[in-house]
Amino acid sequence: MTTFFLVRHGVTTHTNHKLSGWMPDIHLTEEGRAQAEAAAEGLAGVPLKAVYASPITRTTETARPIAERHGLAVATRRDLGEVEYGKWTNRSLKVLARTKLWSTVQRWPGGVRFPDGESLRAVQGRAVDGIEALRSDHPKQSVCVVSHGDVIKLVAAHYLGLHIDLFQRIVIVPASITVISVSDDGPRMLALNVVPNFDSWRTGRGPARSSSRKR
Repeated sequence: MTTFFLVRHGVTTHTNHKLSGWMPDIHLTEEGRAQAEAAAEGLAGVPLKAVYASPITRTTETARPIAERHGLAVATRRDLGEVEYGKWTNRSLKVLARTKLWSTVQRWPGGVRFPDGESLRAVQGRAVDGIEALRSDHPKQSVCVVSHGDVIKLVAAHYLGLHIDLFQRIVIVPASITVISVSDDGPRMLALNVVPNFDSWRTGRGPARSSSRKR
């Protein structure tokens, strides 16, 4: 059995405003860095053997404090990367929400390919293949994977046996932790969208263990 701790990156200036996609140099904000530290604290007691991240600035910045807690380096994998949004990259979510394709993304995501970009089916396939490759590389180990909201939702949907057209029912907020164990007997969802408390990092009082606050 391999246990995956899937972490969404912390917030950036684009979060909830623009689709960053594969844009480079979109850094975590102060709040995002606090979220990354809280995620690292939340995983401090987990015997992680490896930390992987999407090869994009905001994910590697989130992964770094997690890896440092365990004396590990961050390894990047392109198959864990963000959706290739094509012409939608760097566009306002408010503007995109008024398009016909946006409506289709919500109602029939399995039928969507982003303009000059990927289909969500392709994203799910490559991400799940990436997770399965890591399962082969890390049998009976705990592994952290830092990725993106839609990618984690698609991976979670696969292991839950949820059709891709229902994946929008899953919520994955910034810096949340989702835990999936996978063995030859099948997958088990151990936790979904758990949000560590990062408020104490912002005030300089140190880490706290849990919080009901969601973002």
